[in-house]
Amino acid sequence: MQKRTIIIYSSVDGQTKKICQFIKEVLTDNNHYADLFSISNFKEEFKSYDKIVIASSVRYGKHNEEIEKFIGENYEFLNSKKAAFISVNLVARKTEKNTAETNPYVIKFLNSIEWKPYKVAVFAGTLNYKLYTLKDRILIKLIMLMTKGPTSSKAVLEYTDWNKVEEFAEEFVRI
Repeated sequence: MQKRTIIIYSSVDGQTKKICQFIKEVLTDNNHYADLFSISNFKEEFKSYDKIVIASSVRYGKHNEEIEKFIGENYEFLNSKKAAFISVNLVARKTEKNTAETNPYVIKFLNSIEWKPYKVAVFAGTLNYKLYTLKDRILIKLIMLMTKGPTSSKAVLEYTDWNKVEEFAEEFVRI
């Protein structure tokens, strides 16, 4: 029987969506039925799915509020399923902060919710100053300055390790 997976995501600049689309492709290639939805205006029935992936980008140190609310309202059901959480953030560009056990945003987030995901993944996102509003550009440059990251307005850097994303998706197929 074909497994059914729903992927629910929040993406500010598009990288989390891109990662989730890639995961959906891997699942589909492995004979899984997969649906992909943005949390914005999400009103789908999701309780008939066998597996669930919830993904959120981080902006200014926080995961998406709608994702947090969805988890808070559904944590009992999520705890009863093979469900995974994915965090996409720029801190994960550093090897020492790219796991669930070492990423400060993920540690803080998981400690603040009642859902205990079956699997947690952390992927680095993309830095593209051209996509940001002036306010975001200034704030993100300040953060990058403090964390010894790139501050050039011309910087467009995709930090996502696609092999790691594929590894996650293939492991998720097997659970």
